[in-house]
Amino acid sequence: MKILACVNLSDSTEIVVEKIEELAKPLSAEVWLLHNALPEPDKVEFKVDPIAARESLAKRFHVEHRRIQELAERLRKAGIDTTALLVHGATVETILKEASDLDVDMIVVGSHGRGAMFQLLVGSVSEGVLHKSQLPVLVIPTHKRG
Repeated sequence: MKILACVNLSDSTEIVVEKIEELAKPLSAEVWLLHNALPEPDKVEFKVDPIAARESLAKRFHVEHRRIQELAERLRKAGIDTTALLVHGATVETILKEASDLDVDMIVVGSHGRGAMFQLLVGSVSEGVLHKSQLPVLVIPTHKRG
Protein backbone atom coordinates (compact mmCIF):
# COMPACT_ATOMS: atom_id res chain seq x y z
CA MET A 1 0.00 0.00 0.00
CA LYS A 2 1.13 3.56 -0.76
CA ILE A 3 -0.02 6.46 1.41
CA LEU A 4 0.32 10.20 0.86
CA ALA A 5 0.17 11.85 4.29
CA CYS A 6 -0.30 15.61 4.23
CA VAL A 7 0.94 17.72 7.13
CA ASN A 8 1.00 21.46 7.70
CA LEU A 9 3.72 21.44 10.40
CA SER A 10 1.36 22.99 12.96
CA ASP A 11 0.57 21.43 16.33
CA SER A 12 -1.85 19.07 14.57
CA THR A 13 1.01 17.43 12.66
CA GLU A 14 1.91 15.26 15.63
CA ILE A 15 -1.57 13.72 15.65
CA VAL A 16 -1.41 12.95 11.93
CA VAL A 17 2.09 11.44 12.18
CA GLU A 18 1.05 9.24 15.11
CA LYS A 19 -1.96 7.96 13.13
CA ILE A 20 0.23 7.32 10.08
CA GLU A 21 2.62 5.28 12.18
CA GLU A 22 -0.31 3.30 13.59
CA LEU A 23 -1.74 2.63 10.11
CA ALA A 24 1.36 2.19 7.96
CA LYS A 25 3.35 -0.22 10.08
CA PRO A 26 0.95 -3.19 10.07
CA LEU A 27 0.22 -2.62 6.37
CA SER A 28 3.92 -2.42 5.44
CA ALA A 29 2.89 0.75 3.64
CA GLU A 30 5.17 3.08 1.77
CA VAL A 31 4.55 6.64 2.97
CA TRP A 32 5.14 10.01 1.36
CA LEU A 33 4.97 12.76 3.96
CA LEU A 34 3.96 15.94 2.13
CA HIS A 35 4.12 19.54 3.30
CA ASN A 36 2.98 22.32 1.00
CA ALA A 37 5.08 25.37 1.87
CA LEU A 38 3.19 28.62 1.46
CA PRO A 39 3.33 31.08 -0.10
CA GLU A 40 4.62 29.93 -3.42
CA PRO A 41 8.00 31.64 -3.99
CA ASP A 42 6.96 33.21 -7.29
CA LYS A 43 3.74 34.63 -5.76
CA VAL A 44 5.47 36.66 -3.06
CA GLU A 45 5.66 40.40 -3.50
CA PHE A 46 8.86 42.07 -2.32
CA LYS A 47 7.82 45.72 -2.00
CA VAL A 48 9.58 47.03 1.11
CA ASP A 49 12.94 45.25 1.19
CA PRO A 50 13.19 42.55 -1.46
CA ILE A 51 16.49 41.11 -0.19
CA ALA A 52 15.27 40.83 3.41
CA ALA A 53 11.97 39.34 2.25
CA ARG A 54 13.73 36.71 0.13
CA GLU A 55 16.13 35.85 2.95
CA SER A 56 13.27 35.52 5.43
CA LEU A 57 11.32 33.29 3.05
CA ALA A 58 14.39 31.16 2.32
CA LYS A 59 15.01 30.74 6.04
CA ARG A 60 11.40 29.67 6.62
CA PHE A 61 11.53 27.13 3.76
CA HIS A 62 14.80 25.77 5.17
CA VAL A 63 13.20 25.29 8.61
CA GLU A 64 10.15 23.61 7.08
CA HIS A 65 12.36 21.35 4.97
CA ARG A 66 14.36 20.31 8.02
CA ARG A 67 11.16 19.64 10.02
CA ILE A 68 9.58 17.44 7.32
CA GLN A 69 12.86 15.51 7.00
CA GLU A 70 12.93 14.96 10.79
CA LEU A 71 9.37 13.61 10.74
CA ALA A 72 10.21 11.26 7.86
CA GLU A 73 13.31 10.04 9.69
CA ARG A 74 11.21 9.35 12.78
CA LEU A 75 8.86 7.16 10.72
CA ARG A 76 11.81 5.41 9.06
CA LYS A 77 13.24 4.60 12.51
CA ALA A 78 9.85 3.06 13.33
CA GLY A 79 10.32 0.75 10.34
CA ILE A 80 8.16 2.63 7.84
CA ASP A 81 9.49 3.33 4.34
CA THR A 82 9.01 7.11 4.25
CA THR A 83 9.93 9.90 1.86
CA ALA A 84 9.61 13.58 2.77
CA LEU A 85 8.22 16.00 0.19
CA LEU A 86 8.26 19.78 0.45
CA VAL A 87 6.19 21.23 -2.40
CA HIS A 88 4.74 24.57 -3.48
CA GLY A 89 1.43 25.22 -5.16
CA ALA A 90 -2.29 25.60 -4.67
CA THR A 91 -2.72 23.23 -1.74
CA VAL A 92 -5.64 21.00 -2.77
CA GLU A 93 -4.55 20.77 -6.39
CA THR A 94 -0.93 20.11 -5.40
CA ILE A 95 -1.96 17.30 -3.04
CA LEU A 96 -4.10 15.67 -5.73
CA LYS A 97 -1.36 16.03 -8.35
CA GLU A 98 1.25 14.46 -6.05
CA ALA A 99 -1.15 11.63 -5.20
CA SER A 100 -1.63 10.95 -8.90
CA ASP A 101 2.08 11.27 -9.78
CA LEU A 102 3.04 8.90 -6.94
CA ASP A 103 0.20 6.49 -7.73
CA VAL A 104 -0.80 6.26 -4.07
CA ASP A 105 -3.67 4.17 -2.75
CA MET A 106 -4.84 6.63 -0.09
CA ILE A 107 -4.49 10.25 0.98
CA VAL A 108 -4.38 11.15 4.68
CA VAL A 109 -5.16 14.69 5.83
CA GLY A 110 -5.88 16.31 9.16
CA SER A 111 -8.97 18.34 9.96
CA HIS A 112 -8.90 21.27 12.36
CA GLY A 113 -12.65 21.25 12.97
CA ARG A 114 -13.10 25.00 12.57
CA GLY A 115 -16.56 26.53 12.60
CA ALA A 116 -19.05 26.93 9.77
CA MET A 117 -18.20 30.61 9.18
CA PHE A 118 -14.50 29.80 8.69
CA GLN A 119 -15.43 26.99 6.27
CA LEU A 120 -17.73 29.33 4.34
CA LEU A 121 -15.18 32.14 4.03
CA VAL A 122 -11.89 30.27 3.77
CA GLY A 123 -12.70 26.68 3.00
CA SER A 124 -10.69 23.71 4.11
CA VAL A 125 -7.86 21.74 2.60
CA SER A 126 -9.21 18.46 3.97
CA GLU A 127 -12.68 19.26 2.63
CA GLY A 128 -11.29 20.19 -0.79
CA VAL A 129 -9.24 16.99 -1.03
CA LEU A 130 -12.18 14.91 0.16
CA HIS A 131 -14.53 16.35 -2.46
CA LYS A 132 -12.11 16.37 -5.40
CA SER A 133 -10.15 13.15 -4.87
CA GLN A 134 -10.90 9.97 -6.76
CA LEU A 135 -8.85 8.09 -4.15
CA PRO A 136 -9.87 7.10 -0.65
CA VAL A 137 -9.20 9.93 1.78
CA LEU A 138 -8.73 9.45 5.50
CA VAL A 139 -9.49 12.62 7.45
CA ILE A 140 -7.98 12.63 10.92
CA PRO A 141 -9.59 15.00 13.41
CA THR A 142 -6.82 17.00 15.05
CA HIS A 143 -8.92 19.29 17.22
CA LYS A 144 -10.13 18.78 20.76
CA ARG A 145 -13.84 18.26 21.09
CA GLY A 146 -15.49 20.17 23.89
